[in-house]
This record gives sequence, structure tokens and C-alpha cells, in this order.
Amino acid sequence: MSIRAWANPWEDEVLFAAGFEKAILGVARKAGHPEVVAYDYEKCVQVLIDRDDMTEEEALEYLEFNVVGAIVGEGAPIFIEPHDFGPL
Repeated sequence: MSIRAWANPWEDEVLFAAGFEKAILGVARKAGHPEVVAYDYEKCVQVLIDRDDMTEEEALEYLEFNVVGAIVGEGAPIFIEPHDFGPL
């Protein structure tokens, strides 16, 4: 099932970051909250670098102010920064 097909029943509630389809990780769940689309933050940066010919610094600034900070509400997507924390 595509992410768009999954979101269809909630199309007015689930928000996407337009143009960042290649960075979608999947669906995030948290008790008491609606399911939301989860994006790989680093892949979003790379999309901007590749697609819009931005430097890494420009891409980070754009992503923070025009995507992460601009999409708000219950159905807003989350942006995950992968980290290797080593053994717990």
C-alpha cells in the first residue's frame, strides 16, 4: 500500500511535506495521537541539495524554517534524525 493510499481516509488530517517523497520513512504512532508521516531529516536535506542545488547550510536553514517549522497541527509530519548511539 502506498503512503497516499494509507492517508486517504484521513486526507484532511494527515499532512505531507510536498516534494520530499523520497525521504519518507513510514508512519509514526504515539498513544493518544493521530498517526503521522515520518520523514528522514538527513534525506530531506539531501533532497534540497540535489533538487534545488543548495549548499548543506542553505538546505538546513530552508528545511528548518520552511518545512519543519511551517507544517503545524495534529496531523503534521515528524522529521527523524537517525543517530547511532551505540550499545545501550
